[in-house]
Amino acid sequence: MTVSEQRLGAGWTAREIRQQPATWPLVADAVARARTDVEALLRDALAEPRTRIVLTGAGTSAFVGELVSRDLAHHLGRPVEAIPTTEIVADPRGSVVDDRPVLLVSFARSGNSPESVAAADLLRRLTPRLRHLVITCDPAGALARRWSGDEDAVVVALPDEVNDRGFAMTSSFTGMALAALLAFGIDVDVRELARAGSSVLDDVERRAFGIADAAPARLVFLGSGPLLGLAREAALKCLELTGGEVVGVAESSLAFRHGPKSVVRDGTVVVVFLSPDAHTRRYDEDIVRELVADLGPDRVVVVGPADGGARSWPVPCAPGWSPAVWSLVAVITAQATALACSLALGLEPDDPFPGGEVNRVVRGVVVHEFDEFDGKG
Repeated sequence: MTVSEQRLGAGWTAREIRQQPATWPLVADAVARARTDVEALLRDALAEPRTRIVLTGAGTSAFVGELVSRDLAHHLGRPVEAIPTTEIVADPRGSVVDDRPVLLVSFARSGNSPESVAAADLLRRLTPRLRHLVITCDPAGALARRWSGDEDAVVVALPDEVNDRGFAMTSSFTGMALAALLAFGIDVDVRELARAGSSVLDDVERRAFGIADAAPARLVFLGSGPLLGLAREAALKCLELTGGEVVGVAESSLAFRHGPKSVVRDGTVVVVFLSPDAHTRRYDEDIVRELVADLGPDRVVVVGPADGGARSWPVPCAPGWSPAVWSLVAVITAQATALACSLALGLEPDDPFPGGEVNRVVRGVVVHEFDEFDGKG
């Protein structure tokens, strides 16, 4: 066992963080095997210019959609919406406002949460035509079973390795995001991606515990553009793995000044994901300089090149990588930091809620019958 393994542990969560670079080629293979069916579905759906493209999921799976939506929009030359299943189920009328057909892309680790199945069923009922691409880590889950064999659906089952056994989603997040990019035909050099991920893991223990050993009460994650989805996932990992003991907050670099900066006080550490986009990065750099002046350099961490006197956590970015592709590597820093904070608190990262207050697969959801005529006028 390496020194890193001794500190980060050998549980499921630690293993699933470390394994990510090795799983990405397996994800690419899974998408390649489904390529013919996926292309036929997308060709059929996108032949209609009015088709809406909706990416959905709950929690981490919703953040997958937020992360990749802009890459898909640029690639397809048409709008792509990221709407969580939780919003579709709770407010169907807010999600379906006209008679356009929908191409729905569902992300799900297990597909067993009630909203996963209910959201797609609602959209099929409320739209004239629903095509459905399911990207899931569990081919035996309820969502995959519901849509397998449907003439308007394709289920892309990712390798078992990314069906995380730990409480929090880690390799399933990067696996599903990569699968979505590849499924829509975006060219990603998976081997280069894996090399970059491995290089971050080489030094992950020292840097993650460098943050955790400061015993932060709050971890703020800032990201602009697609990196806001990354920041939200980072904050969720912090909350989940520390059992809520360390408060995780996410915002964009510009929006942070508009009220959310109130969270900055003693015990706050701010992590800024520095965008690979040159224009966007200027705003990230501005907030870094401001926060270093407010907090001092030790309480501001820049994921990316060193800037403005803050602590730097280098993450490689190959030429031509979009912010979404870079995020698949950058998220390892947040996952490892959340794990280190959990261990520093003496918690069990694979089971941070032994009392069952929060569950690996959500419980307690009642999906109420929806009457499209109820409450109208």
